[in-house]
Amino acid sequence: MYRKNLRFLSLALAVLFLIPACTTFNPYTDERQVSKVAIGAGVGAAGGAVVGLLTSDSKNRQRNALIGAGIGAVAGGGVGYYMDVQEAKLRQRLRDSGVSVTRMGDQLLLNMPGNVTFASNSADINANFYEVLNSVALVLNEYKSTTIDVVGHTDSTGSDALNMQLSERRARSVAEYLVSQNVLAARLLMAGRGPQEPIASNATPEGRSQNRRVTLQINPVVQQ
Repeated sequence: MYRKNLRFLSLALAVLFLIPACTTFNPYTDERQVSKVAIGAGVGAAGGAVVGLLTSDSKNRQRNALIGAGIGAVAGGGVGYYMDVQEAKLRQRLRDSGVSVTRMGDQLLLNMPGNVTFASNSADINANFYEVLNSVALVLNEYKSTTIDVVGHTDSTGSDALNMQLSERRARSVAEYLVSQNVLAARLLMAGRGPQEPIASNATPEGRSQNRRVTLQINPVVQQ
């Protein structure tokens, strides 16, 4: 079953939707602040740097496949509450993990910094990060009426081609691990963005560290 799920997963592509800047929870200071991730996404949108990889038809096919697999859609009026509860549980489980949780309307964005997720220039997940991903998987498996876009990012060091490959491999590593924790493969869409969507300056080590990341965008499946 695991190999079968991975075959489905290998056919999936991902899209990262762009939302205006909003607030996020800082896992280190316990405070809300303006999200640098959201700001970076907004800048990318303004510059036309990001183009969705899935057509509306493809998204509808994914939604229909999930409903056919027994994953029910959420009624429009209940979407906000459905995502509220997930947000609260993710914040609780990811506190002090280094992963930030950002609310963007009815979507949630988890930002996983590369320095806690992967070794340098590697797509192998750090052993001490498995527990964090296990916590994420528990919430995803409890609230199944969502899709998850898994997107890898890098800094600008090295060639664009190598960075694109590395970001794709990192996204795949995270997605495959979630599948191994029983997250339905059809819910996961993945992509690598390389250095195309920085959230900080690549001119400093601190900025490059922020840009090396994997994000999970959790999107509700809404009744039509």
